[in-house]
Amino acid sequence: MRTAYSVETVRNAERELMARLPEGALMQRAAAGLAAACAQVLARVAGRVYGSRVVLLVGSGDNGGDALYAGARLARRGAGVTALLLAPERAHAGGLAALRRAGGRVADAGAASGSAGESIARADLVVDGIVGIGGKGGLREAAVPLADAAARSRAAVVAVDLPSGVDADTGQVRGDVVRADLTVTFGTHKPGLLIDPAREYAGAVRLVDIGLPLPAEAAELEALQHADVARLLPVPAAESDKYRRGVVGIAAGSARYPGAAVLAVAGALRGGAGAVRYVGPAGDAVIARFPETLVSDQGPERAGRVQAWVVGPGAGDDAATVAQVLAAQVPVLIDADGLRLADADAVRARTAPTLMTPHAGEAAALLGVAREEVEGARLASVRELAARYGATVLLKGSTTLVASAKGGPVRVNATGTSWLATAGSGDVLSGLAGSLLAAGLSAVDAGSAAAYLHGLAGRFAAQGAPAGAHDVAASIPRAWRDVRGN
Repeated sequence: MRTAYSVETVRNAERELMARLPEGALMQRAAAGLAAACAQVLARVAGRVYGSRVVLLVGSGDNGGDALYAGARLARRGAGVTALLLAPERAHAGGLAALRRAGGRVADAGAASGSAGESIARADLVVDGIVGIGGKGGLREAAVPLADAAARSRAAVVAVDLPSGVDADTGQVRGDVVRADLTVTFGTHKPGLLIDPAREYAGAVRLVDIGLPLPAEAAELEALQHADVARLLPVPAAESDKYRRGVVGIAAGSARYPGAAVLAVAGALRGGAGAVRYVGPAGDAVIARFPETLVSDQGPERAGRVQAWVVGPGAGDDAATVAQVLAAQVPVLIDADGLRLADADAVRARTAPTLMTPHAGEAAALLGVAREEVEGARLASVRELAARYGATVLLKGSTTLVASAKGGPVRVNATGTSWLATAGSGDVLSGLAGSLLAAGLSAVDAGSAAAYLHGLAGRFAAQGAPAGAHDVAASIPRAWRDVRGN
């Protein structure tokens, strides 16, 4: 499992470790890892380290010190290294001395603004050491021309710990930001490297282990990997029958949106439960596509035994069905129209697990804010929704997040593709997650595993080309087999 920690936790761990190490040893560990990553990038873009051109963008903190020490290592291997200092009087003294001893050049970025841009334009590699994990509010004015020059250049851009200008703790972007091709981060991932909008500026992310003593219980984020999801997925035992495996109820669709019911059932049938019951006005469309579905027209209360319900996809204005499902004493997933129709007090009053699955627009409506506010502060938004409704919340989007009302680390999904932004994709996800709920997974695990499989299925379905929601549903078994290694 990949984890991310807050700036405060990282700082505390750094202080604890530095107290046990010789002075400067921790920075040297970071610089060694950074230099090794930069050398690999140079081998790719320039063919070698010797004779390549490297420009360091150096701020006043330890982040700049890491860049300077790494630059010194590259200079000793024959690279031509130039450090552009944004605050010469406050640059890391030890790092400056090391770079000069290795033959590197140093310039005041402000005093030599024209030549600074020329140096960046000629560079094979630009190292962003402007601002570290304590930075807030975007780049300062003096740094913006350097970031713009790097973006216009042919050089590869490597960020030190995280791209300068992004918020390490939240993933928010409040101004100009360096856009990196690779971010080399130290000790642990930072939340901003895993959550959009900041994530899109990080490029590929490489973690350098510097030995930080980080307590597992203090993690802010968790990102499941294949092995983690494989442990969660239900596998029927020899004595299993369809009821022991779980039955999921799908209350979805309407005369206007029968396809939502079909797609939700498609996801549910591939989610591990033993049977799917469908309730709603799209029964004919469902049974025509999936004859194994148990279809009822008697409403949720008379549909028969289920271990979990999915309510809302394509439901139109059927508030009565939503209310009946919320009254059931089994886990419930609420999606799409169900989020609009559900009574907030009824959601909060539930004692069985509840999983809400809004996209940014639906989350904004539930919170009473603009959609842009949710998209710009995804981590804060998902936590606020979970706390406000007393439910587990899966916030869909470019980075899907899963938060529990009980607190603890927020799960961030590591799979997916932009091709999943297609009509009906969310209906498939709802059915899949509901099936996992019926199979016995907790709301957090069901949402996390479903998002992971759904994202992986999206990749398999698209493979670089457009794909429909039905293609995604059909690719879930392949994703399941890939995760389980069979």
